[in-house]
Amino acid sequence: MNHLERLQQGRHHDPFDYLGRHPLNKGWIIRAFMPNAEKVELLGIGAMNRVEGSDLFVIRLDKTQHEQLPLHYELRWQEKHDGSWHQAVSPYSFDPQLSDWDLHLFNEGKHHHAWRFLGARLKEIDGVSGCLFSVWAPHVQRISIVGDFNGWNGLRHPMRNRGHSGVWELFIPGLHPGDSYKYELFSHDGHLITKTDPYAQRMAMRPDTTSLITAADNYDWEDNGWIENRNHWDWQRSPVSIYELHPGSWRQHEDGSFYTWLEMAEELVPYVKELGYTHIELLPVMEHPLDESWGYQVSGYYAPTARFGSPDDLRHFIDACHQQDIGVLLDWVPAHFPKDEFALARFTGEPLYEHADPRKGEHRDWGTLIFDFGRNEVRNFLISNALYWIEEFHIDGLRVDAVASMLYLDYSREDGDWTPNEFGGREHLEAISFLREMNEVVHSNFPGVITVAEESTAWPMVSRPPYMGGLGFSMKWNMGWMHDTLSYMETDPIYRKYHHDKLTFSQLYLWTENFVLPFSHDEVVHLKRSMLDKMPGDVWQRFANLRLLYAYQYAHPGKKLLFMGSEFGQWTEWDAKSALDWPLMEFPDHQGVHKLVTDLNRLYRNEASLYQTDFDSEGFQWIDCHDSEQSVLSFVRRSSDNPEDLLLCLFNFTPVPRLGYRIGVPAAECYQECLNSDSSWYGGSNTGNAGYIEVQDTPWMGFDHSIELTLPPLAALILKPKR
Repeated sequence: MNHLERLQQGRHHDPFDYLGRHPLNKGWIIRAFMPNAEKVELLGIGAMNRVEGSDLFVIRLDKTQHEQLPLHYELRWQEKHDGSWHQAVSPYSFDPQLSDWDLHLFNEGKHHHAWRFLGARLKEIDGVSGCLFSVWAPHVQRISIVGDFNGWNGLRHPMRNRGHSGVWELFIPGLHPGDSYKYELFSHDGHLITKTDPYAQRMAMRPDTTSLITAADNYDWEDNGWIENRNHWDWQRSPVSIYELHPGSWRQHEDGSFYTWLEMAEELVPYVKELGYTHIELLPVMEHPLDESWGYQVSGYYAPTARFGSPDDLRHFIDACHQQDIGVLLDWVPAHFPKDEFALARFTGEPLYEHADPRKGEHRDWGTLIFDFGRNEVRNFLISNALYWIEEFHIDGLRVDAVASMLYLDYSREDGDWTPNEFGGREHLEAISFLREMNEVVHSNFPGVITVAEESTAWPMVSRPPYMGGLGFSMKWNMGWMHDTLSYMETDPIYRKYHHDKLTFSQLYLWTENFVLPFSHDEVVHLKRSMLDKMPGDVWQRFANLRLLYAYQYAHPGKKLLFMGSEFGQWTEWDAKSALDWPLMEFPDHQGVHKLVTDLNRLYRNEASLYQTDFDSEGFQWIDCHDSEQSVLSFVRRSSDNPEDLLLCLFNFTPVPRLGYRIGVPAAECYQECLNSDSSWYGGSNTGNAGYIEVQDTPWMGFDHSIELTLPPLAALILKPKR
């Protein structure tokens, strides 16, 4: 089959071998393949001749004509369908643009800025403005760029093949930001496929799935001070209190439409600032077609979703957070991706980004596909993506979703539906290697940026460095503490004494990892009920239990996370289709919960004993963990800077006030109530100790001194020594 036949059939592997300018018989010939063109002219020379029975136009040039022709010549053509005339520089007049070094690093899996050479990038070459497209798609017969600019005709702009790298490229002059495009692939086995760009940095609003050309980032950031401070941030010894957020349902307009990033910068940022949180954590904001997935089934890993505005609008939101000293964490999903035909799934007509063996490449429960973590270019795609969000959007950390599903080959699989690793074990060695590499690259490039694992098993050393044998995460969610604590709190107080171990068990493993204590979106959906509705008892007891729960979370070692709506005690489960139930804020009981969360954040940030030793057992000491009969718990939290800087934390998990309750205490003249969750300010009964409690010289519980106090019903007391 000759060149022309392959072009006409869309099978030409390297159109630059034939199209463009080529020497011929001591002269030159220029060829242009122009489907749908009635006439074609070489600007400044004259009309080109159609090769009979084809869409190929040619013109021969003598030496003089060739010397007069610009390096990047222009074509002028008339469209068949409407007779309109158009003019553009020929894409086939340009040399290869991607460097061999970029391609080598990418194939090695070590190109940490892959988005800078793959995808669609507006640039100027030899004074000609246009867009350079490049895509990784090995083992296909042809790839073309299609879009509005060429009538979505896949024969119009076939790309240049870059050999064994599997990468294809083409520079098309005259394109602009906002132009839509996709890739048309002619697969190895002869099927025609149209795909969005895996590296697209912007996509159209769903249900449209086209990729959009994006202008180079020229956003004028105003957070230099924040970034500089982050580089030196000692996060282990600092307060980290996270407000988890689904941007589509925090607030909505009356017609049900989403708030934009610009609107959230105006309303959400001051709200979170007033609550006292240190960070916002966004559920995935990468492009996704299905609202009901909450963003966890990603189709455009490099494209911020169009639902809330442009990429620069997201930058503005993050910038606004930083200017108010609020960090931004991003939920990131490298574990799996959906089977949508327009995106990554079977990208070349065959498995490419996913593992080819469904026993290793498909999630049975979720109906999604698993990345092939053993393939260099796939790891490069994901690691570059992690750096992309940090570098291009100033993200302060990544919460990595579903890590447990990545670690085990038999995760949620029946016998016979998984294959052991090379050593006969169930560990997913390639995924483990990927996670370690990702964490090493992130932490070495961006000091102060944190990575947090959602990991629900007993996998060891998730938050320990790879050189120690760990996975390299900064922290991991303490799912065990969360499940035990919620199970305990959902139990009627009369039976809690039989389950006291659920409150103390965490101390057996607490110091093995750097933990975040999460009450996340996963705990308020799928008939699990809202945080308030989980609580037992009448309405008063439910609110009291919720306040007690939040106070216990803040006193317990570990960084903090709470999902939106829980801070004011939403009654109903979270519904991603609807805004939070903000009218509840008009009622005193809900205002009380909101005030308590605000005061807990303020206390947490102001008292070093509550955050400096979150990961150090030296900062925690039991006073009494054995009073199961009365369901009372008490312990000491200390700072690392000053052992005498401490707080006493007491919790009464029954609705019975405990009068004359004695506990041993470190020496002091008296103790002052810093926080009483039963205060009438929060909607409680105002039972307490009138602010101050005198220390007695009576030894108790191994301490030389003790205090006698009143424990309010279903309440927490946090006391500070006064010397």
